[in-house]
Amino acid sequence: MEQITLGNVSITRVWEYYGSVEMEPHAFFPESSQEVWKDGVHWLAPHFLDTETNIVNSAIQTWLLRSGGKTILVDTGVGNHKERPYAPVWSHLETDFLANLARAGVQPEDVDIVINTHLHIDHVGWNTYLDGRSWVPTFTNATYLMPKDDFDFWNPANGHEPLPGRGNQNVFEDSVAPVHQAGQTLLWENSHQIDADLRLDAAPGHTPGSSVLTLSSGTDRAVFVGDLLHNPVQIVEPDANSCFCEDPAGARATRRKVLGWAADNNALLIPAHLGGHGAAEIARNGNTFDIKGWAPFAPYSEQG
Repeated sequence: MEQITLGNVSITRVWEYYGSVEMEPHAFFPESSQEVWKDGVHWLAPHFLDTETNIVNSAIQTWLLRSGGKTILVDTGVGNHKERPYAPVWSHLETDFLANLARAGVQPEDVDIVINTHLHIDHVGWNTYLDGRSWVPTFTNATYLMPKDDFDFWNPANGHEPLPGRGNQNVFEDSVAPVHQAGQTLLWENSHQIDADLRLDAAPGHTPGSSVLTLSSGTDRAVFVGDLLHNPVQIVEPDANSCFCEDPAGARATRRKVLGWAADNNALLIPAHLGGHGAAEIARNGNTFDIKGWAPFAPYSEQG
């Protein structure tokens, strides 16, 4: 099953990529303990860790929401044909993402809203596609919701020096600016109410404009957390940042705040990059958190 319904909102997982990110656990999560990877191998492997290579596995996926009569995409992956000189694992991909989206019943022109939780390389790629020699918006009828703080931070004209160095090179130019120039962006700050069931809120730390999308519909709750965490290790060790967090202290504080809300409100936790079942239910365990169960989405290995 790749679709669930929470209250009035349906959620469908649309795959772009699953597999190695060519990083060992302590390169990706330098603050994580040796013990969590060793003791947790029975639930980390195979979806989140390849034990034969000691390489982290990750999913690139888009969450397709149908809410309030609108078709909404949460994050748009890496994209095809993108030149990524400092991130070769994402350079010049040729994936079937648009075909996968079509299998979920959606053509690009059907999309009403695109949410970029933040503006990293693997969250904005399908914002645009290559038409001849020009990058043009993929979703021609959509409003693209982008956090203004991230838009300003990643704009090369503003001269910021990101922590990961040049890993995000070309991303603003080929995946953000063309959409803005087409007049399709809404740059929001602090919070943005999408409809009666969906709200965006600032959740800075991973990047200055990182955000979370909260679903509250009837008695159901979920929170789409983008890159607040990349791996379930960060649920049981919430102070363990990825190596890509711009503000480490801010990322830790925000992660704890959102994980606490999810645990206290019995909300489904839906990160951007979890393989396996894609989402988790969590509970407090003193100063940390436990995984109570997984969402019913089918693991990638079970896809046809």
